[in-house]
Amino acid sequence: MSNGLATSGPEEDLINNIKTDIVTLTRFILDEQSRLASTATGDFTLLLNSLQFAFKFIAHNIRRSTLVNLVGLAGATNSTGDDQKKLDVIGDEIFINAMRASGKVKILVSEEQEEIIVFDGDGKYCVVCDPIDGSSNLDAGVSVGTIFGVYKLLPGSTGTVADVLRSGTEMVAAGYTMYGASSNLVLTTGNGVNGFTLDTALGEFILTHPDIKLPKKRSIYSVNEGNTVYWDKPTQEYFHSLKYPEEGKKPYSARYIGSMVADMHRTLLYGGIFAYPADSKSKNGKLRILYECFPMSLLVEQAGGIATDGKKRILDIVPEHIHSRSGIFLGSADEVQKIIDIYKKYEA
Repeated sequence: MSNGLATSGPEEDLINNIKTDIVTLTRFILDEQSRLASTATGDFTLLLNSLQFAFKFIAHNIRRSTLVNLVGLAGATNSTGDDQKKLDVIGDEIFINAMRASGKVKILVSEEQEEIIVFDGDGKYCVVCDPIDGSSNLDAGVSVGTIFGVYKLLPGSTGTVADVLRSGTEMVAAGYTMYGASSNLVLTTGNGVNGFTLDTALGEFILTHPDIKLPKKRSIYSVNEGNTVYWDKPTQEYFHSLKYPEEGKKPYSARYIGSMVADMHRTLLYGGIFAYPADSKSKNGKLRILYECFPMSLLVEQAGGIATDGKKRILDIVPEHIHSRSGIFLGSADEVQKIIDIYKKYEA
């Protein structure tokens, strides 16, 4: 201490337990750029910084939404026919303005917009996003989130829909931010998965979950079982086997929130399987490929898991239009492999 006196007890313990060398998202991005891309222009780093500004801005509005009457319906529907919440509209505007201001984005695809948005300038990236996923849960205070993916513009392109109608394997970054008790950003740039938590006092995302790895197996499943009657036979057989296992084995635990970001955050951290299968009611599936299935599948694969529609790897799909949908099973490798094997059995 400056007065030369030694400290002891609770005060000393507090001082000793405060970390002063923390890794912020900005520092992490710059370190990755320096380590992996010595010839980088810095454009991608600037884009990621614009993304994190959007996440902070959305998090701020969600924290105060009830107080300023931002919950409830806005009186419109989005491009996929869902009723728009007031925060959906605000989140969409935040994303549009942040991506335009970055100067690095040429094309933006949003769940809330019918067509692609093409920005002026010479941006080299395309961003696809669901600005506020799970917004139907907002009034009940359930965790919601933002899902996003990033492509590089095709060589020689001036910005067309072809720049995003590509397989998920071509994404250069993906992730989500979950807004709940805390705001958690989970990100991959193709070199593993890392998790950050927003420190509202510092106004910074702090690295709290480095190098996330999915357990190979875990007895947890997450699915809307209200749709059981609509499922095909392989899907019904699979989930029946989880609930009614062989004698001597325990049934799986069911965990379903109804917000993809929240369900996937738990799955990434704890393991197990999340599913939203295609069925007789939604023959092409419910979740959108570009800005829901692809980003989550890239995260899962980078964490050591598997993502499939039952017959095909999700990231190998080429969407026909920006709001194309797919069924999906994703999570721990051993768990997802079971549903793949059941589909193969039915095809034999």
